Amino acid sequence: MPPPGSFKDAVASLYTELHRMAAGMFSAERTGHTLQPTALVNELYLRLASGEEPEWRSRTHFFAVAAITLRRILVDYARAHRAQCRGGGEVMIPLDLAEAAAPCTYDDLLAIDMALSQLEREDPRAARVTELRFFAGLDEREIAAELGVSEITVKRDWKFARAWLATRLHS
Repeated sequence: MPPPGSFKDAVASLYTELHRMAAGMFSAERTGHTLQPTALVNELYLRLASGEEPEWRSRTHFFAVAAITLRRILVDYARAHRAQCRGGGEVMIPLDLAEAAAPCTYDDLLAIDMALSQLEREDPRAARVTELRFFAGLDEREIAAELGVSEITVKRDWKFARAWLATRLHS
């Protein structure tokens, strides 16, 4: 079911889910981190609202757009923070691309982004599956609906992407 009406209506109706998704990214984060879940959702809103309002096809489409934007926000934040204090600070990102988050540095986040960009060039659908799982927390069924493929295809792409990214991130 598509989010109702305007972008503001969509964000208002899905705010709790967006906040829960952002909070999950920071669940084991050290206290006093400068980027908080509420700030992340607010930045997401500002970035999505500043452009031309997309026509939402479904709830999953909304989260797909949110995933891309969250990736950009986190990468921009990591770049800015890294520039301010080289190698300092941590942010919650599931480095192993599993369900549970594990802390990583801003440099790790930038490495994940770079590896995901390389994967996009080699296998765009696997990269998209990863982005939807990693940044939006969508499950296989939701991803399959968004991409117009079967759930088994999503599972294969996810398995391939995890292995592909693991070799790039751990080499």
